[in-house]
Amino acid sequence: MRTLQMIVAALAIGAGDAAAARLVPVADAAALRNAVQNALPGDDIVLASGTYVVDSNLNCLVNGTAAAPIRVRAATPRGALLRFGTGLVEGFKVSGAHWQFEGLDIEGACANDSNCEHAFHVFGNAEFLLLRDNVLRDFNAQIKSNGIAIDGVYVYPDDAIVEYNRFYDTRGRNTGNPVTKIDVVGGRRWIVRGNTIHDYQKLGGDGVSYAAFLKGNSRDGVFERNLVRCSQQFSGGTRLGLSLGGGGTSPNAICEDGTCIPEHQNGVLRNNLVLACNDVGIYLNRATNTRIQHNTLYATSGIDVRYAESTAEIRNNLSSAGINLRNGGTSTNAGNLLNVSTANFAAWFQNPPAADFRLLNGASIVNLGVAAPQTVDDFCANRRGDGSPDIGALEYDAQHRCATDAGGGVPLRLFADGFEG
Repeated sequence: MRTLQMIVAALAIGAGDAAAARLVPVADAAALRNAVQNALPGDDIVLASGTYVVDSNLNCLVNGTAAAPIRVRAATPRGALLRFGTGLVEGFKVSGAHWQFEGLDIEGACANDSNCEHAFHVFGNAEFLLLRDNVLRDFNAQIKSNGIAIDGVYVYPDDAIVEYNRFYDTRGRNTGNPVTKIDVVGGRRWIVRGNTIHDYQKLGGDGVSYAAFLKGNSRDGVFERNLVRCSQQFSGGTRLGLSLGGGGTSPNAICEDGTCIPEHQNGVLRNNLVLACNDVGIYLNRATNTRIQHNTLYATSGIDVRYAESTAEIRNNLSSAGINLRNGGTSTNAGNLLNVSTANFAAWFQNPPAADFRLLNGASIVNLGVAAPQTVDDFCANRRGDGSPDIGALEYDAQHRCATDAGGGVPLRLFADGFEG
């Protein structure tokens, strides 16, 4: 006879494979490591509130299934603090399929910044990863994904969802290693949605850092409803927002199909708010057939479409700078409102520097966009249904009710003090 705990866990996972479900409570780092290493499909690994000092990698090797994923979550959202340090380079190493991580507070605490590379390293057959409602800080790349050779063929994680998380650093990273909060090389159909990403800086090397990129001949990626504030608590270095292509990939062997050109295919960037970047807010580097729709870029250098492989359809974006076609990049443009002055932003919205885009005067943006079929909702997940879309990331109608400084339509539980209604 199953225990009540097992029945509850089965209901949380779903009807399929319910008999395989186990509720696995853990209260310290050793128990967490044991639960992860001995996980079975359907396991619900629940972390009691407290601090977990982790001094070795947490290897997530077993495959879950669609009906019985392996779930690692905090009993109280963000009540479990995982502190990775003591010379670790990576925290969770995920190579199994159908793993889910929810409600965790994860911190890099290495004496040497080059040792805190990743909170999550996702690779190989790690299909259908879900990262939701976590806070991740002080790593060079909080999420790193890439392919590995299996039987001589490179295999990449596909179909990941990264949503409603917060990524940031408390200071500049003293490293020459890449500093990008979400760093994905290869893979298909990644969705990066509703996250808040802020404050990241590379102190060594070229000094260039990114909020997030998909590259390595990855495909069909989506960035939507994210709030990016390149500089919120501190400034310095060269900071870019969201990118398809990033700084490029090499050698060709590590990219899908054995070539890094193009860096991305068929990507979509929509309904993002990108602020306070001293470089561009959106950067396409050899990104083919990209749709850039309904983004609001404030205090950035605009949108870069770079190299001949980069082709873009750019519609209904609101930006304080323009569209830069570089090194043969091309785009078709419609419905955009570009090179908007700081004074106009201040006249139209409540407090743009604080990511407060409540409307003061919508005469220049409301109902003035063109058709953009790829974008059916807005930053707040409010449907754009009146046939006359507003320019930028927000649709100002009777359904508009989220606070833009809280992230892209994030659940109330994550930023409760930032929501209205």
